[in-house]
Amino acid sequence: MFSTLILDNSGPVATITLNRPDKRNAISATMIAELQTALDEVEKSHARVVILTGAGKAFCSGMDLEMLAAIAQQSAAENQEDSRRMAKMLRRIWSFPRPMIAAVNGAALAGGCGIATLCDFTLAVPEAKFGYTEVKIGFLPALVSVFLIRQIGEKRTRDLLLTGRIIEAEEAKAMGLVNEIVPAENLLPRSKELADLLIAASPASLSRAKRLMTSAAATSVDHDLERAILENARIRCTPDFKEGLASFLEKRKPVWQGKPE
Repeated sequence: MFSTLILDNSGPVATITLNRPDKRNAISATMIAELQTALDEVEKSHARVVILTGAGKAFCSGMDLEMLAAIAQQSAAENQEDSRRMAKMLRRIWSFPRPMIAAVNGAALAGGCGIATLCDFTLAVPEAKFGYTEVKIGFLPALVSVFLIRQIGEKRTRDLLLTGRIIEAEEAKAMGLVNEIVPAENLLPRSKELADLLIAASPASLSRAKRLMTSAAATSVDHDLERAILENARIRCTPDFKEGLASFLEKRKPVWQGKPE
């Protein structure tokens, strides 16, 4: 049924595995749609907790190269609609009514970092790396900024988004992006142990607690996401985005033409 992920929804703990290991589980339009569908199926099922992980050595390396190349050819309206789909997926993870645990088995970069850290709990192997690298290719981490500033504060958000630097799991934990660092062989067992702890609690209490937390911020989040969607779409039409993308695909240093606005 799914081509970019695997859904195991047979018990009280549902597992979603991003399954494009040859592409480092990069985000494609199909993956965005399938992740939404998988979450819809979990919500309709008897599953109480979701574990989200990646196949292979990476959790999710961000946007797929083919998708990035296609973006450069899209119209402004197409870019806006594309940005809206990504925003909808991120918001769905943030507000999902069942507890979600990200079992980060490797690199989680750009949009992949957003997916990993928007879950209620983020467990990571020591080798995992995190970062929002968009500015390095003339892009804008607009959508994730809406959530990140609420998670770790403005100063740390500015650090990560303006430098585009990649951080180790230990620093991500110190910043509040990661709950626990777990040896690779214990990542899924520990995730299931945490899931069992959550299952022992009242399902009504958990869903109400999540709703209480998300509803308090929902109006502000939705307002900020609308602005971010527009900014995300606009930057795709700039010369710097086209140059950044071309240099990335051609594996060379970019020659920026844009000026500070």
